[in-house]
Amino acid sequence: MDHEQELPGGNASGSVVRVGDTVRKPWTAATPSVHAFMAHVRRCGVDVPSALGRDDRSRQILEYVPGRLAIDAPPLGDDGLRRVGAIVRAIHDASESFCAAPDAQWETAIPGPADDLVCHNDLGPWNLVIGERWVFIDWDAAAPSTRLWDLAYAAQAFTLSDVEVPVERSAAGLRAFVDGYGADVGLREELPSAMQRRAEAMLELLTTAHDERREPWASMFSDGHGSHWTAVVDYVHDHRGLWLDALTH
Repeated sequence: MDHEQELPGGNASGSVVRVGDTVRKPWTAATPSVHAFMAHVRRCGVDVPSALGRDDRSRQILEYVPGRLAIDAPPLGDDGLRRVGAIVRAIHDASESFCAAPDAQWETAIPGPADDLVCHNDLGPWNLVIGERWVFIDWDAAAPSTRLWDLAYAAQAFTLSDVEVPVERSAAGLRAFVDGYGADVGLREELPSAMQRRAEAMLELLTTAHDERREPWASMFSDGHGSHWTAVVDYVHDHRGLWLDALTH
């Protein structure tokens, strides 16, 4: 076995290590369904890490994608945000033709409001590797959801996560992201309210887990995620009119 190098992150998925050109992480009851979904999205032409089976320690084997996480890079400009929005759209479009097995299992912390299509459910800058390729990683929370719910989280995560950014700049970034996605008028009109509901759902998960001492969310709440998401909820709510104007005019 090659040397194992611990990788950062893995808040909800346990220990994640690099072994050569692969990543190893815990295998769960949902892993076969997640790998099937990833393989389908990849066959549809979206760049997704290859799922390579299970190792002798019963861990997932995934392709290691070189690069750095978007969250550790300088903020994306409008061109970069349009590129990410287009990737999210490609994932959703690919999912439209995915047929999950009748006995498919999924594990996600915040269930979607409906089961229109299987979504990644954590499309944030902490899960986007940028380099020669731009690739979303960490698909373990994939589960049935809706375009709007998944897009609301991704759009907020990439453009409305830093409450210190002037709202006009955030609004321009949001528009670039959603333009890249190619959202229609109906989706644009629904997005500001959906972003607020999705941020509130994240804060509720962290708060409830903290009260119930449910890990890993309880520790994440105490480590700053609770205060971060409290500020985000207020930021998204207080400027909903500006977000709507940016998306529809």
